Amino acid sequence: MNDRRRLRVLIAPDSFKGSLTPVAVARALAVGWGRGRPDDELILAPLADGGQGTLAAISESGGWEWQECPAHDALGRPITARWLRSVDGERAAVELAEASGLSRLPADEPRAPLLASSEGTGEILRAVLDAGVRHVVMGVGGSATTDGGSGLLHALGVWYRGGAAAHLPGPIPDLEAVDLASLDPRLGEVELRVACDVTNVLLGDQGAAAVYAPQKGAWPEDIEALEAWLTRFADLLEAASGVRARDLPGAGAAGGTSFGLMCLAGRLKSFELVPGVELVMLETGFDERLARADLVITGEGQIDAQTAFGKTALGVAKRAASARVPCLAVGGAVTPEGTAALAAFGCVAVPVLDRPIGLRDAMAQATPLVTAAGERLARVVTVGALATDRQAPPT
Repeated sequence: MNDRRRLRVLIAPDSFKGSLTPVAVARALAVGWGRGRPDDELILAPLADGGQGTLAAISESGGWEWQECPAHDALGRPITARWLRSVDGERAAVELAEASGLSRLPADEPRAPLLASSEGTGEILRAVLDAGVRHVVMGVGGSATTDGGSGLLHALGVWYRGGAAAHLPGPIPDLEAVDLASLDPRLGEVELRVACDVTNVLLGDQGAAAVYAPQKGAWPEDIEALEAWLTRFADLLEAASGVRARDLPGAGAAGGTSFGLMCLAGRLKSFELVPGVELVMLETGFDERLARADLVITGEGQIDAQTAFGKTALGVAKRAASARVPCLAVGGAVTPEGTAALAAFGCVAVPVLDRPIGLRDAMAQATPLVTAAGERLARVVTVGALATDRQAPPT
């Protein structure tokens, strides 16, 4: 190889949460790479793991159209929510964070974890059904809720009986019954795949309330109330559906939203939990793009110990290793544990920062920093190519 060889570079990052979407990261890396190696062919394939940014990543791959529908945020305020429909009208992509996510709530607003509901996500699903779509992929990351999916199910026709049922999904000790009789019959035609990366069960020390509710503003007394509510709801929903799902891996995802859907699995045409990045890769045609690439660049905000547990950068590194394509990863922060996790698959992790800088300033300057990192990587690749050429025997 020499520095004039035109490379096909696949740029497939996740978001830098709190600062840049996957699409913005991919574009910034592309701009920087173009400065260092202007003749290379760049293939942008932004990815996500099922949380906020999933729809944007899928849309960027082409073949999808944005749709809008009325819904409610996690605290019951009317919003306009978006979802994706394939151009052939056969498939839909839905993101829980679009209606029921923390990102939908004002940052300066006090959290209300006992009141947060997933009903808005159910309203999006109902709009999908109204549009005649029956093949649905759904990302459940970034939720503001710990309601066991009760709000989502209510939007799809499930009814609750009890003296305080009007205040769902708070901790309702006198909830008496969950009634599935009015469940939308169109669900029997739906093939639903849910992007889910967590293995937490619904209840207990590793459950939805104990592990994730603190991130949504819950105090210790709130966690206790939410645990009691989830236990009661699980008893009633499992009795109504005939499915015991509380102990299944992933049931605790999105505040138990996965649990609610699991209990309805037998009433759907098909239901599957899929690792988030794998689902997004499938929907965006990642493998076909990888087959054309000479080099892959991925990345995410934090390349750390959690990277080893199925984050986007690891998913890309695994696929690249299987395809024998070199892989680089950029991170807003890179720890030794994250470096080791990627190195196991031949991927080299590189920090975005080129100088000491505080977190707040780094997030504010994310675009120029990522752009500069893309340019540095391009120039390093050129130097490596020149060094390789000097070592090659003459022909």
